[in-house]
Amino acid sequence: MCGLWVVVENIFKLYLLLLIVYAVLSWVPSLRGRWSVYLAMLVEPVLVPVRRVIPPLGGLDLSFIVVFFVISIVLNQIVIPQHFSSCYVY
Repeated sequence: MCGLWVVVENIFKLYLLLLIVYAVLSWVPSLRGRWSVYLAMLVEPVLVPVRRVIPPLGGLDLSFIVVFFVISIVLNQIVIPQHFSSCYVY
């Protein structure tokens, strides 16, 4: 069971990293390339439903902040404690 939680934790951390890279690309368009299309295919399906509920305000896309915050909470409150409790026996 320990190995499963390690994989889940790494997937969450990787997705947070992908979100950060996607945000940087939105600020610095000169960094975009063909690979950014694949990045958008991974990130946009999660951001679009949040954008339906919270539309951009004055050019500021709050969906990124909401998704990043929710994933961070799930990672820190559920995944990491489960990983710790299943891998390290008291």
